[in-house]
Amino acid sequence: MILVGITGSIGCGKTTLAKIVKDLGYTVFDIDSWVRKLYFNKDFLSDLNKIFPNSVVKGVADKKYLRKIVFSDSNKLKKLENLIYPFLNKNIRKKINKYAFKDCICFLDAALLFEKGWDKYCDIIILADVDYNIQKQRVMERDNISADEFDKINNIQIKNSDKKNLCDIVINTNKSKNLLKVELIELIENIGIL
Repeated sequence: MILVGITGSIGCGKTTLAKIVKDLGYTVFDIDSWVRKLYFNKDFLSDLNKIFPNSVVKGVADKKYLRKIVFSDSNKLKKLENLIYPFLNKNIRKKINKYAFKDCICFLDAALLFEKGWDKYCDIIILADVDYNIQKQRVMERDNISADEFDKINNIQIKNSDKKNLCDIVINTNKSKNLLKVELIELIENIGIL
């Protein structure tokens, strides 16, 4: 298996790139979808509600409420991460072991690839990048949040400008999905010779 990491700060187009490769038929280990599933797990929700009272509403994690409290307090963010990341680390290792001896290309879709040390599993790393103002506008519109809320979220991630030096390939996502698809197909065809 060749494992290709796809990363990028919030709103930079990482998920769009991952969706394109998934639509092309490749296996994508999607960290965000794993977290979404976790937010419906009864054991997780019980632990979550103990640490963050009022964070579970009608059997579902209130992500807006959590976002508001954890991105304003680094200690609370650490507590949430201590609940989530052991599960994610275990899942990543399980997926890698499952595909390790197969002749295939898989993708790891992870915004916090470097922040959580998952880059060590990757053979190649792609960075989804876009101009900061476009990034900010995308997130504010998509998540219906203020500029201050965007900054709080963005500030816990390594800046894309710093990630560029850590990645093998940088793809500017400020273009049509068709152009991105063509770029990714060409990249995948050449992965064996990178």
